[in-house]
Amino acid sequence: MVSVPVSASKPTPLAKGLPTSLDFPGKSADEVTIAQVKKALAASNPKFVPARQGIALKGEKKLLSDGATLSSVGWKEGGELAVKDLGAQISWTTVFVIEYIGPLIVHPLMYHFPKLFYGQDVQHSSLQKYVYAMVMAHFLKREYESLFVHRYSHGTMPFAYVFRNSFHYHVLGGVALAYSVYSPTYSATSAYIRGTIRENPQFLLACAAVWLWAELSNLKTHLILRDLRPAGTTTRAIPFGYGFGTMTCPNYFFEIVGWLVVCGMTGSYSAWFFLLAGTYMMGVWAIKKHKNYKKEFGKDYPKRYKMIPFVF
Repeated sequence: MVSVPVSASKPTPLAKGLPTSLDFPGKSADEVTIAQVKKALAASNPKFVPARQGIALKGEKKLLSDGATLSSVGWKEGGELAVKDLGAQISWTTVFVIEYIGPLIVHPLMYHFPKLFYGQDVQHSSLQKYVYAMVMAHFLKREYESLFVHRYSHGTMPFAYVFRNSFHYHVLGGVALAYSVYSPTYSATSAYIRGTIRENPQFLLACAAVWLWAELSNLKTHLILRDLRPAGTTTRAIPFGYGFGTMTCPNYFFEIVGWLVVCGMTGSYSAWFFLLAGTYMMGVWAIKKHKNYKKEFGKDYPKRYKMIPFVF
């Protein structure tokens, strides 16, 4: 039998029953998982639920993975675990739906009701029509993927993070980008558009073709990642196939290409800032994912760039 002492990492009204000791009859430290510890803790402390509990070794800050066993995380007989209340939780699916809904509301408002924002009507140029269609299609695709494609290793995240995560899309990709590209500066009568390549039908079609390739390629990589993880599991495997032959995160690369097209079409400072901010964050995530793949699969993981072929 395994007996695991558990205390609270800091005082909280939800942990009045702590410290305590959880018993797992007939099991060894090689069999008991962190998820089972959370379940047992919730059973003895009704105010706790597994989704909002973080478990760490006593004296350490790193939270332990639900699928890890006690022995695999270094717990030994007599060792103590600490539980942290992570606060109110929200599902990852809901988080992404909220994030992407912002641009889907802001862009139509500024495009269809320009007088409310610019004090005048705007005769939309072909460029503005293309960009509007591309932005709307992109975020509708994102919503579709959030609901029907993505499978997450963690079921929930702290609710407070929603506001932080939404800033990039609601403010940078929503308000700032929409206000810039639907303004009179880009209208059909603007000197910035008339007589330039930005009203050339061949140029616009070529840009749209590259953008469409990037969007479909991004979707393809997401489907490959989805098929690696059976529904209801946290299974991890090495991805192969379209884009993954050279990159750990080809989905990020195709995302960058799609927005790079919008930047090239418009020359908008807001579009460039949105792309640069997004590229920076995707770079941080790509480094982390690349490192985790190499750590988990060792020599079995192929040599790949992180997210940009021959560059990074």
